[in-house]
Amino acid sequence: MIDWFTALQIGVAVTGGLLAVVLGAIGRRPSDLTMAFAGVVALLLIVQLAVTIASPLMGNEPTGSLFEFYIYLISAIFIPIATGFWALIDRSRWSTIILGVGQLAVAIMLYRMGQIWFIQVA
Repeated sequence: MIDWFTALQIGVAVTGGLLAVVLGAIGRRPSDLTMAFAGVVALLLIVQLAVTIASPLMGNEPTGSLFEFYIYLISAIFIPIATGFWALIDRSRWSTIILGVGQLAVAIMLYRMGQIWFIQVA
């Protein structure tokens, strides 16, 4: 895991999440903007998967449980994909809110993944 990349992912997920929740709260349906944020979050998570597969091979070992880390990462990858499909099927303001809540959940999961990788204490 790369610290600055994780911070970037959290920033994108929080920005997209808050934007979607606010737009959904004022009654906006899913748009290209809200769907794009979900797509970018999913893409960044897939890149994170590739980075975390290569990192231990290059000496960047996690301090916590690698199994727990990958459970978080694989689960997080499915969240923006699932909420994106939901928004494509149900074109209501609630699906925009679901997009936002999903991205905020991913941001929280990324923060926890950073803790697992970098700052576990025995």
